[in-house]
Amino acid sequence: MTTVRGTDRPIRTLRPPAGWPFVALFAGYPLWWALGLGQFAFWVFAVPMAIELLRRHRAGGIRVPPGFGLWALFLLWSVAGLALVGLTPTGTMPGSGGLLGALVRLGCYLAVTVLLLYVGNLSRDELSDLRVARALGWLCLATVAGGVLGTVAPYFEFTAPLERLLPGALAADPYVQALLHPAAAQVMDVLGYEAPRPKAPWEYTNSWGNNLSLLLVWLVVGWIRFGSGWRRGAATVAICLAAVPVVYSLNRGLWVGLALSFGFLLYQLVRRRKTAAAMLCGTAALVAAVALLFSPLMAIIEQRAAHPHSDDGRATASAAAVRAAGESPVAGWGATRELRGGGDSIAIGRTPDCPQCGNTTIGNNGQLWLLLVANGWVGTALFVAFFAQAAWRYRGDPSPIGAGALLTVLLLFWYMLCYVALTAPLAITLTAVALLWRRAAERAGAAAEPVRV
Repeated sequence: MTTVRGTDRPIRTLRPPAGWPFVALFAGYPLWWALGLGQFAFWVFAVPMAIELLRRHRAGGIRVPPGFGLWALFLLWSVAGLALVGLTPTGTMPGSGGLLGALVRLGCYLAVTVLLLYVGNLSRDELSDLRVARALGWLCLATVAGGVLGTVAPYFEFTAPLERLLPGALAADPYVQALLHPAAAQVMDVLGYEAPRPKAPWEYTNSWGNNLSLLLVWLVVGWIRFGSGWRRGAATVAICLAAVPVVYSLNRGLWVGLALSFGFLLYQLVRRRKTAAAMLCGTAALVAAVALLFSPLMAIIEQRAAHPHSDDGRATASAAAVRAAGESPVAGWGATRELRGGGDSIAIGRTPDCPQCGNTTIGNNGQLWLLLVANGWVGTALFVAFFAQAAWRYRGDPSPIGAGALLTVLLLFWYMLCYVALTAPLAITLTAVALLWRRAAERAGAAAEPVRV
């Protein structure tokens, strides 16, 4: 509020509430997906976040989390690796290192870094923990709804407005289509026949599974633990409905991740001597397991177990990523690469009759393998070390928010083996780090003295 010069009459100015870019980004993500922005929405909202950080810097400085030097070095490593994009590691296709893809990944890393600093520099009065949890919980509801849509209407898709603005050749590019074209599911031959795997509102079905697992943590915290009435009811219904697309997604990594999350929940309850709650959760899990065992969904799980499908390709790509890192251990190769031929022979390559044969992309089967090929052993160590020190440093936060944030960070270490974390999963994980960091800083009174950067 300001006053008119020469008078005491106040002028009311409309100013959005603090933290609005975060809420608009996550709670509004289904809209940005429908418009065709997809992961680039993180870039768009990084702009007002960066402007707010710049304002705070001018007003007295901004804070960075403990261990941020590791993350800053990782970013520098990612930039330095761009110089090696044009080189060809042993056994890869010449010219398969895409500079555009490398620049997009770097842009995503920078965007989520802005998100980390933005959330961490807002006080809990400006952007409360509960507001963060509920925005993420809302996105979880949208992800469950998208999963149900992909299961019952797998061929639903439409042309996004942003697609219509692109040149025809660019809009038709498969990579651009995956990022910008809204579709309910990926129809893939995993079980020996074409089957839909839900993905809305995300780019790939693996992204859908990764994000769902992370967002479920915040649905439980923000809508069940600290919710009441319609929020608690909506969250409970959503969790029950999620079982169907979770099974039809055929994402074994997601299945294991959910089991790990449930084990973490039981551990937290037992640790806090909430025996009745632990027994209630265990009973609910047992009932759900029995219901699943006698439902048609069990047949899908059995078929998935009988068709490991991607195991050989993943093993080949993972081994190739380790070899590539061994050839350039310090800086990596700056980007992903395509293998020459297939896992058994260099003569087995992609053909019109077998588009999935050979030429496996190294680094697309998990964040760990992406880091190894793109950033080498040193860059990978910097990335892992940043999250490992955060998990260790903040492991003692006793609150439900702290436990949820810690679980989110810990899940990264499992999912990086099978899913690429860019962009939304890494954004959610860094949001969890920011919550843990600012909670610890406020408890210690460290927020009073910002670090100038």
